[in-house]
Amino acid sequence: MRIHRTFLLAGGAVAVAAATVLVAPLAQAASASLTATFTQSSTWSSGYGAGITITNRGDAAASGWVVEFDLPAGSTVSSSWDSVRTSTGQHHRFANASWNGAIAPGASTSFGFNVSGTGVPVNCLVNGAPCAGGPAPLPSPSSPSPSPSPSPGSSSPSTPPSSPGGSIVDVATAAQLTTAMANARPGQTIRLAPGTYDGSFIGTTPGTAAAPITVTGPRTAILTNPAPSGSGPSCPAPTPGWDPGYGVWIANAPYWNLVGFTVANAKKGVVVDNSPHVTIDGLYVHHIADEGVHFRRSSSDGVIKNSTVEYTGTVQPAYGEGVYLGSANSNWDCHGNSGGVDRSDRVQVLNNHIGPYVTAEHIDVKEGTVAGVIRGNTFDGRGISGQNSADSWVDVKGSGYTIEGNTGTFGPPGTFANGYETHNPVTGSGCGNIWRDNVSDLGGVGRYAINVTSTSKCAGNLNVVYSSNTVRNATTGLTNITVTP
Repeated sequence: MRIHRTFLLAGGAVAVAAATVLVAPLAQAASASLTATFTQSSTWSSGYGAGITITNRGDAAASGWVVEFDLPAGSTVSSSWDSVRTSTGQHHRFANASWNGAIAPGASTSFGFNVSGTGVPVNCLVNGAPCAGGPAPLPSPSSPSPSPSPSPGSSSPSTPPSSPGGSIVDVATAAQLTTAMANARPGQTIRLAPGTYDGSFIGTTPGTAAAPITVTGPRTAILTNPAPSGSGPSCPAPTPGWDPGYGVWIANAPYWNLVGFTVANAKKGVVVDNSPHVTIDGLYVHHIADEGVHFRRSSSDGVIKNSTVEYTGTVQPAYGEGVYLGSANSNWDCHGNSGGVDRSDRVQVLNNHIGPYVTAEHIDVKEGTVAGVIRGNTFDGRGISGQNSADSWVDVKGSGYTIEGNTGTFGPPGTFANGYETHNPVTGSGCGNIWRDNVSDLGGVGRYAINVTSTSKCAGNLNVVYSSNTVRNATTGLTNITVTP
């Protein structure tokens, strides 16, 4: 049953109301005054989806926020988005992302999360004060001290500081960004000012584990590349005079961090080629002609987390994957640079919000890749095209993946067969994957939450579906294989 319930969070209690309750905080001249309202938007047998809206009822802008609360034993936050989350036991803390920390007087911002369990938040604080407004409580020996409010100008926790000895390069134009990325050095941080950057942005200088290269900016720093030009090699490689139309391209350059900004209106969003240990954190990728984010050409040990990917495949729906790991074996002639295979292994896809209007799979895991993690993501299946067999949230052709704690929904328009699928295009692929604690709502259209297409091709390395997975509104059921307790 879908429900929409709103709670005003305060002290140690939760008040339930049919609509959002507004409680005026104590007035304070020339200062920000924040309240936080909890909204439970959907429920299922083992948990629920929710959001918190933070409103500035003061007369000065807020430069950052931290919301924290406790959940009763047996309930925990399984995934979140549009914030930076840290959890210790039953205590959960959410800091603003790099793009949504500033709140003007009278304005609001929000973040979302999923809870495993049915307990609702208590002891809510926003910037150390009660979420319903009023003065901060006095700390007691039995409760942790509230976290300090972010100070003006402080970095969001999702924005990594420059490495020791590294410099900061501030840019405000496309030309400056192009030059900064071309001249980047290990340990350097390239910091984007708000604005639109239209051009070809390529990083080819390797960072190191101790001194990665970082490009960071607010969500209002928007990188676009709508006009590819020139001609390049048949297998894409950075080539003078050729613009492939990628929003950001990291090529032959491990240890880069891309943090907080927006990529939009490009042929492909973010492409990572032959570049291990690249981290994408808090990006907003939308209105992309083909796929949103692609780890390609043995870009192993990468991470995409806390990001939003939507409106992909706007020109070629069949190629509009949200997140694409590896390459199809038909493309290994180009991208199979590890013994003839694209080994984009051990990539982690964590706590992202993917969809709606991702026209192909939300995550496409290609054959030849192994040992990745897909955890804590939210999939909104509206707009899946059905072209080129794109009819599920996640298609797993790789092996040894852990897929857990994700929440998926489907509603019209679109074509939808199953929530998760496996396929075995080459020997040994699509095997040994594990599903646990995933929540699926198939909208009365999808057959199975998890459809395993073959067991005979995975003899000795079977896919496993645990009973902790749940499904609603399926035309057939949870899975087509025996469930493991």
